[in-house]
Amino acid sequence: MRILAVDMGTGTQDILLFDSTQPVENALRMIMPSATEIAAGRIRTATRQRRPVVLTGVTAGGGPCHWALERHLKAGLAAYATPEAARTFDDDLDNVQRMGVTLVSEDEAARSDGEHVQLRDLDLDAIRAAFAAFDVDTRFDGLALGCLDHGASPPGYSDRLFRFDHLRRVVAARNDLRAFAYLPHELPEYLTRARTLVAAADADASIVFLDTGPAAALGALQDPQVSAHEEQLVLNLGNMHALAFHLRGTRIRSLYEHHTGEVTAGQLVDFTQRLIAGTLPHEDVFDTKGHGVYYADRHPARPSTGSGRAAAPFLAVTGPQRSKLRSSLLRPYFAVPHGDMMVCGCFGLLWAFAEKHPEHREEVLAALGVSGMEAP
Repeated sequence: MRILAVDMGTGTQDILLFDSTQPVENALRMIMPSATEIAAGRIRTATRQRRPVVLTGVTAGGGPCHWALERHLKAGLAAYATPEAARTFDDDLDNVQRMGVTLVSEDEAARSDGEHVQLRDLDLDAIRAAFAAFDVDTRFDGLALGCLDHGASPPGYSDRLFRFDHLRRVVAARNDLRAFAYLPHELPEYLTRARTLVAAADADASIVFLDTGPAAALGALQDPQVSAHEEQLVLNLGNMHALAFHLRGTRIRSLYEHHTGEVTAGQLVDFTQRLIAGTLPHEDVFDTKGHGVYYADRHPARPSTGSGRAAAPFLAVTGPQRSKLRSSLLRPYFAVPHGDMMVCGCFGLLWAFAEKHPEHREEVLAALGVSGMEAP
């Protein structure tokens, strides 16, 4: 079973080609610039050359390309976008136009002069070309895809709250990290970025989608140092988002999500300690430009230290910004599933693929060595 896992982040896209007949450590992998970073670079080129930009493609990840577009417009330069591409910057197209972007049809975009920038999260042709350059067979049986999707929030409603409403709703319906995995036809309509990501995939391959936060947590659980404990706190420090899960296996006790660039190491320590204690209010995270806090399981049966006190969960940190906590009071363990932190999310995506495609479940999980790690 060959599965291509692509975890699309803000700074990098992490790519792993998994073969269940080989040791997982031998899986081929690439850490490449994210789609939004690539688009941002092309917009910056247009800004330097004092040329208009013409944005086409689909709804994709924002962040760097959004910031680059804002700087382009502030420089007094023109920007044109098709409606589908424009939703990368805001689901409300009136807001995109208020930024200074002119909306155009596909035909008008094709005729427009300027730097043409195609927005998309998944470029399978580029991935195949990179592997083919090393004589790697680019055929695969399945695709496991991940990104962070805020969702298309209603006009006037906070996209941070809308994103967190989604997290809370999923956990309330089924308390398990794997509940965030979707087959293409199961994706909610409001997860517009996820839907366009999946739509770009090969139609003849089995597909699964999983949010990057749960993917990182499922990946971290594949580190034997993490899975050996009955209770874990897994904190993924991505380039843009920080997501903490207080877990018992794959079952979620509580969680918080913030923006990595908006929190200090001291705040991360404070938020994490109070999440574990059950004393972190939603407002403390949301009011500091984060998403929020959710307690799914306030009174689980927790192991005792023998002194009558509940044992603290094992604290594991992953993600490219994990150095923020390197010398912190939390003294976390830096998870390295299968020997590689940067594709931690890809390993989680593979677990999600096994969850949603039961005909391949035993084969994939056996290759990953994760049988028996489910929620107690």
